[in-house]
Amino acid sequence: MPQFAPLQNDTFLRALLRQPTEYTPVWLMRQAGRYLPEYRATRARAGSFLGLAKNPDYATEVTLQPIDRYPLDASILFSDILTVPDAMGLGLYFADGEGPKFERPLRTEAEVNALQVPDMASLDYVFKAVTSIRTALNGRVPLIGFSGSPWTLACYMVEGGGSREFHTVKKMLYSRPDLMHRILDINAQAVIQYLNAQIDAGAQAVMIFDSWGGALADGAYQEFSLKYMRQIVAGLKREKNGERIPAIVFTKGGGIWLDEMADIGADALGLDWTVNLGRARALVGDRVALQGNLDPAILFAEPEQIRAEVERSLSAYGTPGNGHGHVFNLGHGISQFTPPESVSAMVEAVHSFSRKQRAG
Repeated sequence: MPQFAPLQNDTFLRALLRQPTEYTPVWLMRQAGRYLPEYRATRARAGSFLGLAKNPDYATEVTLQPIDRYPLDASILFSDILTVPDAMGLGLYFADGEGPKFERPLRTEAEVNALQVPDMASLDYVFKAVTSIRTALNGRVPLIGFSGSPWTLACYMVEGGGSREFHTVKKMLYSRPDLMHRILDINAQAVIQYLNAQIDAGAQAVMIFDSWGGALADGAYQEFSLKYMRQIVAGLKREKNGERIPAIVFTKGGGIWLDEMADIGADALGLDWTVNLGRARALVGDRVALQGNLDPAILFAEPEQIRAEVERSLSAYGTPGNGHGHVFNLGHGISQFTPPESVSAMVEAVHSFSRKQRAG
């Protein structure tokens, strides 16, 4: 069992658990990535994205790059959401300029029936990376583990790659819901094992990315996405060595379902930029903490405009009272074209304005 240094900054975890904090903690989705020159240099050494993600030393190096550059309050494992279907034997590869693809997408009844929960040993490179990152962080900030949601994974597994219209996966959903549910059930079982193994390896919080949940119709969302995320949250280890392990659920485009999402047992809900933080807080009350939700495009503006939008967002949420919690983040991943100095302006604005807010 690995031994880790004591945590020096637990502001992020406290906010997720709706405990008092001195300021609003901040981290960014895709904070380790192509907008950083040091990331691009490491990726060039690794030779490819998968070469980077599947090597614990490289994954550790790039996870720590934004932590070394900015005073962020959490780090997130550098990995890909498609590691689980890759371990199921679907043949993940990255086409130049086209994103992830699968050589063997699930199209037939026989292919769906043959699908199995992968042996977690085939994902050992992820768990080794978690332990390596947690060790290298040396207690500076907490480490977040993550997975794609069953529905989001299924979108890639059936479509064979990313999609705008989701024709193939939605056709299966409506014409053969039995096959769709089989894929989702296996995905949910796999994600439970995968996230619990990340917790055992050292993850201090976990996040489920339901990137394509917003593509579903009302009714279909509850049956084919939310239900399975509820199943995962119920199956997660929520404590490790006496410490609570918070769980965050994020459906991009899911603002209309926040009320239902707040009841699945997660500690916090991620919000995209279409949602007003104040209204979201009023809706969920003290059931969950909220995470979000600055439009990533704001980071292309000037520093004073970035500061103004940060203050607007924090003012919309208000000062977290007892039993409420807010983690500042973007409404989706940071763009690869973002100027790194814009992130400095944003992080500084979050910390300074939120301290002022609490000082009243």
